Amino acid sequence: MIAFDDVSYGYGGTPLLRGISLRLTPGSFHFLTGPSGAGKSTFLKLCYGELMPVDGKVSLIGQDRAAMSRDDIARLRGRIGVVHQDCQFLDHLPVAENVALPLTVAGREADAGELRELLSWVGLGSRARALPPSLSGGERQRAALARAVVLSPDLLLADEPTGNLDWEMSLRLLTLLSELNRMGKTIVIATHDLNLIRAAKPMVSARVLRIKDRQIIHAGAEL
Repeated sequence: MIAFDDVSYGYGGTPLLRGISLRLTPGSFHFLTGPSGAGKSTFLKLCYGELMPVDGKVSLIGQDRAAMSRDDIARLRGRIGVVHQDCQFLDHLPVAENVALPLTVAGREADAGELRELLSWVGLGSRARALPPSLSGGERQRAALARAVVLSPDLLLADEPTGNLDWEMSLRLLTLLSELNRMGKTIVIATHDLNLIRAAKPMVSARVLRIKDRQIIHAGAEL
């Protein structure tokens, strides 16, 4: 699904990631961990085509990123959902309309029943008409998750999705992501929270990747 072959990336001539070769296979579940500034967000941006590698090759769902046009990238975004660390909404639109925005951008009309079902799944059925400024941190993250999956993507990337949540809400979000994986979705969660990774063990079969010395290694049983 996503393939990195000897990929490197850096900013201002300084390498951040180097020599990365790995595969994210369909239906897999990965945690990506490492200290702040290690390159977790950069790795995710390479996975959804926002960044181009400085060296090496990134293949995104069978396409070479270097050969993809702007339209190709736009179509790719329909198959890769992203939950950003700092989820942004249009504050003048209610939650339901914010969640449906990817459909609008894709030129598709939201099915009211399916949208209600999606909001109910993330526990926001009663908040469909609420405006984003009135949402709690946990509600914002769940709304961001709903928006990321409204197009039914094959792959979901989540960047520190529980960073600002209490433990109970973190587990709730983790449960939703595990359910998506059982539905066949490929999941990648970037997090520095090792307790969250440990809590996932009874829920899902996950592999842990760690950024260390600018490379990504399989953490294995260390965690």
